Amino acid sequence: MSSPSPSPAASPTDRADVVVIGAGPAGLTVANVLRAAGVDCLVLEAESREFVERRPRAGFVEEWAVRALGRHGLAERLWERAETQGEFEFRVDGARHTVRTARLSGRRHFVYPQPLLVGDLLAAYADRAGGAVRFEVRDVQLHDLDGPRAAVSYRDPHTGERHRIACDHVVGADGARGVSRAAIPDGRVRMTRYDHGVAWLAVLAEAPPSADGVVFGIHPSGFGAHMARSARVTRYYLEVPAGDVAADWPDERVWGELRVRLAADGARPLHEGPLSEKTVLAMHNYVVEPMAYGRLHLAGDAAHLLAPIAAKGMNLAINDALLLGGALIAHYKGDDRPLAGYSAAALRRVWQYLEFSQWLSEVLHGASSGDRFRAGTAAARLRRLLGSEAAAKAFAGLYLGEEADL
Repeated sequence: MSSPSPSPAASPTDRADVVVIGAGPAGLTVANVLRAAGVDCLVLEAESREFVERRPRAGFVEEWAVRALGRHGLAERLWERAETQGEFEFRVDGARHTVRTARLSGRRHFVYPQPLLVGDLLAAYADRAGGAVRFEVRDVQLHDLDGPRAAVSYRDPHTGERHRIACDHVVGADGARGVSRAAIPDGRVRMTRYDHGVAWLAVLAEAPPSADGVVFGIHPSGFGAHMARSARVTRYYLEVPAGDVAADWPDERVWGELRVRLAADGARPLHEGPLSEKTVLAMHNYVVEPMAYGRLHLAGDAAHLLAPIAAKGMNLAINDALLLGGALIAHYKGDDRPLAGYSAAALRRVWQYLEFSQWLSEVLHGASSGDRFRAGTAAARLRRLLGSEAAAKAFAGLYLGEEADL
């Protein structure tokens, strides 16, 4: 990872209108949109194709995002294969409370794990449209980002040869630990961070779902969640102390806590099975402002990271990508206003989702905070949500995401 530097000696030298760094949902959506509009682009990815098509990530796609992808011909398999969810339940004090989000908002969540979407986007871009993508690239560097012509260089993993790609623009969609954001000189963007002070243990259980949809368990011992992924696999989350590691949570301990935190009158017993994945996630957020520097435009987790509290990350990545793809197309048609306004337009949804995520975090974590004030206000929020039709409608609209003008 490096900051902008003079272009190195590199061979061979190539040319693309746009270089996209990162083959995740954001980068591949931009690439597909540009390719369809005749804008020449190249995607660079540090991992193999097999890895990015299997990497476990988010699973909820908001309906506005599905429709927006569909307008670009990128949602056919998603429409065919994804299950939809229109309600979820809180479990608190041994009682079950259902929130019927579809009835309240007129929209649904689509359950479609990110690896499937990445596979669909890669097939559309590389296999059907013949788009250029290079996997397993090494030592990626960005050059001359604030000059009249940018460049990206990388080392071929097989030959060791260094390649340099001259380009008009770079899309940095390589995530929180990628090279793109690190290439921006100090002081040129501002990063704002917020730490929720807790962590979640994320596990995948090789067991059928034990409820019809999402379950949020609110308990003095900590938050717990159940999320169906398929007929044979279930995602669970457990709030754990910040600083815990996966080894602190053997299977028996995980299942014991899940039974306690998701217990409620009339609830089905949990279907238990082997845990194929255990990851401790720090619950923190950050935002980069502006989401651009010179000829570099950030998208997805390179620009903002949201804790998975409200399942917003992949949806924000899609929003960024569609805004940025449209802005770059307008640029090549002679209109630079959308590109100049890209960061401000994207950040409006980013901050809206951050605010909702913070609100929901207090509801979910207040009871276990050890702070009587936080616990009391969290309980008041939940009572208002469950007891007021107007409050429930407002919540459902934010939970399922507002329509985007894309």
